[in-house]
Amino acid sequence: MACCDESTARVPDTDVSRRSLFKGAALVASVMPVAKTTAAQAQGKSIKLAYCSQLLCGVPYEVARSGGFFKNHGVDVELVYTRGGSAAMQALVGGAVDYAATSLDVAIQAFTKGADIRRFLTTGRLPLFAVATAPKAAATITSVKAMEGKTVGVSALGNADHALTLYLLKQAGADAHKVQFATLGVNLLEALRQGQIDVGLVQEPALTLITRAGGRVLVNAMDLADAQKYLGGSYEFMGVAVRTKEFEQRRPEMLALGKALGDALRGLRTMSGEQMIAALPKEMTTGLDLKEFGDILVRYRDSLYPDTVAIDPASSQRVAQSLVVGGLLQPGVNVAPLHDASIAGG
Repeated sequence: MACCDESTARVPDTDVSRRSLFKGAALVASVMPVAKTTAAQAQGKSIKLAYCSQLLCGVPYEVARSGGFFKNHGVDVELVYTRGGSAAMQALVGGAVDYAATSLDVAIQAFTKGADIRRFLTTGRLPLFAVATAPKAAATITSVKAMEGKTVGVSALGNADHALTLYLLKQAGADAHKVQFATLGVNLLEALRQGQIDVGLVQEPALTLITRAGGRVLVNAMDLADAQKYLGGSYEFMGVAVRTKEFEQRRPEMLALGKALGDALRGLRTMSGEQMIAALPKEMTTGLDLKEFGDILVRYRDSLYPDTVAIDPASSQRVAQSLVVGGLLQPGVNVAPLHDASIAGG
């Protein structure tokens, strides 16, 4: 997914200020219940969990860290910031980390290429992008079908934002062969704002900026109502995978991770924008309008983040279907063995 590629990762300096983290943790903890420290915490074992460093993806993990939920459930988690979801998955497969939190499309593609992994919990239920028009095209492009004959900006051909666009076109009865795709990476927002492309796949805060400039939102996949309308429901996104050979050995640890992240998902629903921003390393939010981004988090949190870490099979199947339509997954490939519901239930 474009929202988790190298171009959009906000990798913090490895020397994150302890003072800033403590300040953020204090603000988060001030509004969240604290569980009793478990005996397992005394074992002092540190585990490494990699994720793509994209802000919206990372909120549950950063809340679990800053709010002390990992430690409260007896696990000492070191979050490893990678440049994109594929890099996080490569770190897992290569043995550099213990767990990888990635979008489902990354996990599916790794699994079908032979990676021996299992995905055991989820922290996100919608893709983090919207289909929006350039301001000058807002009056004429009023639907997905109307994208025929137009130029659409994506991060790269073959990325899941491209695949999902093809899926949306098919659902709308549009001919994808009549759409010209432009691969623009980090330059997509400005190209869209200036009208160099007609339509683009954007995320937040880019969506807020383009609509403020006069662009039209055709599909906002970050909104649960639009996901229901255009995708048929939720669309499995962020989740955690482990190497299959270590599954049973790590089962108690994974159960603790699930409880901690479940607490974080429930807790963030009552947090203010300021408190969610405080949960993030300040190096990841440098240059953002923090008040605006906090408002964005509050606006989308109930849609983006589930209240349980249990994997939804129907939601996962929608992702697989979009990858088939986009040509990233062969029809008939069985991805069910990728998922394991024994940790978080189903």
